[in-house]
Amino acid sequence: MIGEHVIVGYTSDPGGQDALALASTITQVTGGELTVATIYPPGSPGLAVEAQANLAHAAEKLEPMPAEYISYESRGTGRGLSVLASRIRADLIVVGSADGGRHGRIAIGATSNHLLHLSSEAVMVTPAGYTPVGGPARLTLAYVHRPQCDAAVERVAQAALRFGVPLRLITFDLRTEDPGKLRDDLALAVRLAWEGTGIEAEAEVAGGHDVAAAMADVEWLPGELLVCAASEDAQPHRVFLGELSMKMLRASPCPVTVLPRGFS
Repeated sequence: MIGEHVIVGYTSDPGGQDALALASTITQVTGGELTVATIYPPGSPGLAVEAQANLAHAAEKLEPMPAEYISYESRGTGRGLSVLASRIRADLIVVGSADGGRHGRIAIGATSNHLLHLSSEAVMVTPAGYTPVGGPARLTLAYVHRPQCDAAVERVAQAALRFGVPLRLITFDLRTEDPGKLRDDLALAVRLAWEGTGIEAEAEVAGGHDVAAAMADVEWLPGELLVCAASEDAQPHRVFLGELSMKMLRASPCPVTVLPRGFS
């Protein structure tokens, strides 16, 4: 179950503040630990001082919520967050959208790009300007009939039970495959969720000429969380976001979580 120990990459820009708000909301729901981290490059005493100031600012925003605050030296923010997450045994890394992106959508920057292709922990990215409305309202798993997604069905169903929210399994009909086969695959996924947890998952086929159109074809609730399994190209116990999932992430109006391959 993700969310037992959340680490958030905090910066003083809007993306960092969005990530902080989302991470604190997740830990309030799960009752897990929260670590706020600021990464600074080596050989930069001034930036090390600035990192400490950023953490103090984060503490003011979170007060009175308990959290651990860490400034960490690394040559890259994404690398630093990944290494630090492993060291403190965090199970979820939360980061914000890159500057300059469209409001309400996710823009991938250097930090999130590194994490989405190499992290050993689950990664959650929040859209620009995202404001949590409380706990999650529903978990939606993007489903494709392959081993990584089949394994993710039960895990995400367990998370839905833990959060006390509905589970939706969604697959995309981009007019390139047999619609009947897509629905059959989705029915099998619904059965997997039921057999593993007893939860009755909603099932939906989103249609469109491309991923963005298909994403716009379905309803997204305030408080929705979208979950994607790692690509088959991912190394064991690593996140690797495939081409389809990357397009989904860019079109998503809600936070997106990507699970590592072999996540348990």
